[in-house]
This record gives sequence, structure tokens and C-alpha cells, in this order.
Amino acid sequence: MELVLEVEDPDAVTKSALGRIAGDAGMPEAERAHAEDAVTEDTAEALAYLVDPFDLVSEVPGVELQQASWSSERIDYDPDSPDWDLDEDDGGDDSDG
Repeated sequence: MELVLEVEDPDAVTKSALGRIAGDAGMPEAERAHAEDAVTEDTAEALAYLVDPFDLVSEVPGVELQQASWSSERIDYDPDSPDWDLDEDDGGDDSDG
């Protein structure tokens, strides 16, 4: 599965992540400081803090999350470009579903 997002308001994403961190009463202070630095420096980190991959698929019948990872890069996304054909085979093995 691949997901492409456009972040229209990076400051709002960061603010929301900082709010979630502030609301986590069980988080140790050292971990809190590290998390705050990470989400402030990188919008992708802020988004990763807000989105739980398990929550995305937990209600999908027949699907069990085995592993999730994040990567991000800034791109110029043009949905009308033939370079962004979502049905195109990327050369990976889709036999797992």
C-alpha cells in the first residue's frame, strides 16, 4: 500500500502533534522533549506522530498489520502526469496482496 498526501498547512500538523504530545501524561519528560523537537523540525515526523498505521487498517476484514514504516520526501505531485499512474506496476511483488 502506498499513500500520497499533500500537507496544505504544515504548521497546523505540527501544532496538532505538539498538542497530542502535551496531552500524553504518561510520557517521560526526556521522551517528551525529544518528541517535541522531532515534530517541530520535520512535518513528516509530526504526521507520523498523529497517524497510527494500526488504526488505518484495524477494521479492514482479512487484514492484519505485520509491519509499518514511514518514509517521506518532498515532491512536485501532479495527479494528471503520466508519471503518477497509480495502476502502474512498480516492479514489486504484489503476490502478498
